[in-house]
Amino acid sequence: MQRIRFLVSYDGTDFCGWQRQNHSPIKSVQQVLQDGLEEVFQEKITLCASGRTDAGVHALGQVCHFDTSRPVERLENWDMAWAMKRQLPRSISIKKAWLAPQDFHATLSATRKTYRYLIHYNPRESAFLTRYAHWVRKPINVEHLQASSQFLLGKQDFKSFQSAGTPVKTTIRSIYKAQWEWRRSDLLQFTITGNGFMKQMVRNIVGTQLMLEKQGLAPETLQEIISAKHRPKAGPVAPAQGLYLMRVYYPQDLDNRCREI
Repeated sequence: MQRIRFLVSYDGTDFCGWQRQNHSPIKSVQQVLQDGLEEVFQEKITLCASGRTDAGVHALGQVCHFDTSRPVERLENWDMAWAMKRQLPRSISIKKAWLAPQDFHATLSATRKTYRYLIHYNPRESAFLTRYAHWVRKPINVEHLQASSQFLLGKQDFKSFQSAGTPVKTTIRSIYKAQWEWRRSDLLQFTITGNGFMKQMVRNIVGTQLMLEKQGLAPETLQEIISAKHRPKAGPVAPAQGLYLMRVYYPQDLDNRCREI
């Protein structure tokens, strides 16, 4: 069996999330991709991704892998992204593909991830941004948001941002970057990089920071919320449409052993 790694982007608006849902009338990104791969490869495909994204969440850099019995010589000079184009809706696009070693695993080999959250600040909602950013009408104190985000950095227990019903072995995570900045006068972005994130963790963090800013509470309050290790102490979850999985990182030696096709 030959392992194939590929990079995919998608607009998550019309999907029930990444993971295949057997009883959902709305398709998942995984289901659409897996069905397309099985049509192209004419065999049963088991698809793995770096992680699950929720309904309405987008990805610019989701990483996946699967195994195929197709001979390597038939894959080496083959444009998989082009071959899959007919099988996918315009809201899903395969950007690159590689022949990967068997010890590459999209989920288990990942060392860190970067997410981005977009906020559209304007008195009127945009018909073009409503699917891709969280709309906020009132002015935002970005200095306040940036000040509170510094308390996210480092290795800490983020249990306060763990959504209910999402059991994990540990709620301790390391955050390497947490930055707010204006992309343009009406579009604010939050970028966060860490070694892993729990379900809705980024959206819970954003929702909490916006709550503190809106209520005029000191940025240091975020540290108190983290120390509490209690979800009710934190703020509401931010809407899904503003969140993007931007990049997944892997060890350099694994990247070097992947050959682009």
